Amino acid sequence: MILNLNKNNCADCYKCIRTCSVKAITFANDLAEIVHEDCILCGSCFVTCPQKAKQIRNDVSKVKAAIAAGKKVICSLAPSFIADFRIAGIEVMREALVKLGFTDVEETAVGAQMVSDRYAAIMREKKKGVLISSCCPSINMLIEKYYPTMLPYLANVLTPMQAHCKAIKEKEPEAFTVFIGPCIAKKAESDDSPYTDVALTYDELRDWLEAEKITLPPERTQVGDGMRARFYPATGGVLKATDKVEGFRRVAIDGIDNCRAVFDELENGTMSDVFIEMSACEGSCINGPCIREYHERRLKGALRVDTYAGEKRFDRQSPEDINHRYAFTGGQHVKFGSEAIQEMLYKMGKTSPEKELNCGSCGYPTCRDKAVAILEGKAKIEMCLPFLKEKAESFSDTIINNTPNAIIVMDENLMVQQINRAAVRMFKLSGAGDILHDNIIRILNPADYQNAINAALHITTSNHYIADYQLYVEETILYDRQYHIIITILKDVTERENLRGQEETLRSQTAEIADKVIDKQMRVVQEIASLLGETTAETKIALTKLKDAMSHE
Repeated sequence: MILNLNKNNCADCYKCIRTCSVKAITFANDLAEIVHEDCILCGSCFVTCPQKAKQIRNDVSKVKAAIAAGKKVICSLAPSFIADFRIAGIEVMREALVKLGFTDVEETAVGAQMVSDRYAAIMREKKKGVLISSCCPSINMLIEKYYPTMLPYLANVLTPMQAHCKAIKEKEPEAFTVFIGPCIAKKAESDDSPYTDVALTYDELRDWLEAEKITLPPERTQVGDGMRARFYPATGGVLKATDKVEGFRRVAIDGIDNCRAVFDELENGTMSDVFIEMSACEGSCINGPCIREYHERRLKGALRVDTYAGEKRFDRQSPEDINHRYAFTGGQHVKFGSEAIQEMLYKMGKTSPEKELNCGSCGYPTCRDKAVAILEGKAKIEMCLPFLKEKAESFSDTIINNTPNAIIVMDENLMVQQINRAAVRMFKLSGAGDILHDNIIRILNPADYQNAINAALHITTSNHYIADYQLYVEETILYDRQYHIIITILKDVTERENLRGQEETLRSQTAEIADKVIDKQMRVVQEIASLLGETTAETKIALTKLKDAMSHE
């Protein structure tokens, strides 16, 4: 797999789903997994993932093995290198790559020139009323997997990478060709190509150079010896590098969503004699995923490309055949009926059109798209944040309002933010509105709550009497510093305390009666003992112990 997931880093934020135009991501077991057969390798999930959970397959070891085996390793270097590495020109990169073990380095722009010549020839043939460029592998995959109706418009021409590598192999049949550029999709293209052996990203090259302690000198881009095909990596660059053909209008579209909108226009309308340059990345290749991840400004990259390019042509013979036929590779997608979708919407809590917020927080543009994704097994109901919020609030409200204990929530200024029904009854309020957003001092002494805040006590419990309401309560105070709230839970223990008071009174009365009985019995015993002429000491001690025992009962 070219794009993989680091499971330890995935934080189920759904950001990758939001940015994936074709929704080739499934969410299961609290992890976002790429659906590889649906993915077009545009790299948006790789760039936008805040946790760096998406990882690109590293193929440097394959190139090192070829070098170690003594193969003639030749690099096809994407023309966007001038925007990313900010060096003077190709000679600087050639010198560095030769140090790594490459035999030679050529510009992929050589292949771009060949492709542009073929585009011009197709337009002159006038067999296609609409011609879509085939330079971007992500756009090619988008059409092959999702838009079979666009296949007749897609130019049946190899990408510049493959055209160039084919030319290299025709010249050097034993050559081991390595493409280096800003694109992730090129790896998939090279996997299926008979012409490109390995595709590396600029990140892989940068790490390799650093490991070998090879430094590229930062220099101003050289001017002069400009080649037209070097315009390719910037938006409109394909158009600049391709000869104008009379009768054909020309337009450049970048960004996957913009390209899909054009596909919809082409499907639903009639258009002819137009050449459309398409790039998956907004800003084209100078904003490729392995450049875009550094959040560089596109303007500077575009200016460096403009400076390095020109009006000249490479003196290089094109292969006899650089044609390529693209075919539909997408699978059959299950179409769910409105009844199934409506049932799933109901399970999501979308019981009416008003509840279909279409907020996009789950990663899908509409609630209906999300319902379809759940039916397809790509998503879960719990990914809907409004649904979770409503469920959590309903659950907490049910517990709070049905507990027999009074619960009051305050902010750090002791202003009441929430009060349950038991508290309303306990403090004889007509409703929650009587106290909401007022200070707690209206119904309770605020001293204990203020002390909890000042002492930063997380939890305190005490029993006390509230004279104004003739209540004995067992009170637990919780202070949450992180969310700046204080919660009091009051349990009415008045009946228990009253019963305890009655028991103490009864015990006291019983002890008093026992005391009188003992005193009377002692007098009787003393009189009997006196008549018998015996000592009363032992008897007195025994009776005193009995009296004390009864007093403690």
